[in-house]
This record gives sequence, C-alpha cells and structure tokens, in this order.
Amino acid sequence: MGVLRLQLPTDPRWVNIVEKNIEEILTDHAWCEQKAATNAITIITNNSEHQDLVKDLLALAKEEIDHFEQVHNIIIKRGLKLGRERKDDYVNELYQYMKKSGDGSRVSGLVERLLFSAMIEARSCERFKVLSENIQDEELAVFYRELMESEAGHYTTFITYARKYGVGIDVEKRWREWLAFEESIITNYGKGETIHG
Repeated sequence: MGVLRLQLPTDPRWVNIVEKNIEEILTDHAWCEQKAATNAITIITNNSEHQDLVKDLLALAKEEIDHFEQVHNIIIKRGLKLGRERKDDYVNELYQYMKKSGDGSRVSGLVERLLFSAMIEARSCERFKVLSENIQDEELAVFYRELMESEAGHYTTFITYARKYGVGIDVEKRWREWLAFEESIITNYGKGETIHG
C-alpha cells in the first residue's frame, strides 16, 4: 500500500478474528460508513465558501451513505441484524490528536480535519485490501475489493484539498507527522472484529 504511505501493515491474521463474528464486523463497518458521511457534511458546513470542496464532498457523502446501505443490505440478506453504533477507539485517538494539533486558525482547522479524514480512509482502504485478499467468504472478498478502490479515491480527495487550501502550511511535513502518530497507535489495534479494532 505504498501510495497510502502507511508505516505499519495490518497482520493478515486479523481476518481470522473477523471471520469468527461476521455480524459484528458488518455492523461496525456500516456505522463507519455513516460516520464518514457525517464527517464529510461537517467539513462542508464549516467550509462552505469553497465551492469545489462542497461539490466533491457532497458526492463523497452520498457514496458513503450508499456504502452504508450496501452493508445493511448484506446484513439483511444474511438474516443478521444491524447492531447499535460502536465506539471507535482508533478514530477517537486520531480525533484527539487533530484537536491538539491545530493552531486555532480556520486554515489550520481545515487542513487538520482533511488529514484526519485522509488517515481514516487510508487505514480503512488498507483493511479492506487485507479482508479482500484473506477472507474465505467469496461475496465479502469481492465486496471489500470494490470498496477498497472507493476508499482510495476518498483518501486522494482529502489529501488533494489539504494541499490546495493549506496556504502557509507545510502540508507534506504535517502529513508525515500524521503518519508517524498513526504508526504509534495502530500497534494497539488489529485484535478485534471491527474495521479499525
């Protein structure tokens, strides 16, 4: 996953944990998609003056909701139930890092939110790749392969806008710091049947 520049790959044995509780991974995944749509809408709300950003993130939010529906349909088809929303400790750690990292300016706030979003998409993309290549369930292998490509596109969207609107900020340096922080926390994950767990 060189293009994503993640510092630490997911151990493929994580899929063995996932396969023991498909209902849990699907529920967690559905809520990840819903939260991703909400995050895109939040960025639009706070940065509505950027017409191109609004247009692209509206499309992204629609796609995330479509993914939510696709996962929900798989849950229904398999006679499973969509459980309650799950807390995502990985995303919460990234969120706390984002909150502490900005300098208080609107530009910094936007760049931090975009890099936070890019990081989640990058790791989700990597996890979907690991799932698609290692899960025994053929339907889910194909499904996660398709979603992996979509997540890669979302990652690119967020990184591109961070570079475009990060005037006066060394976005590349900041992204390297995000990657280093993510590496420091990801070692605690990959042990549960959730997308980031």
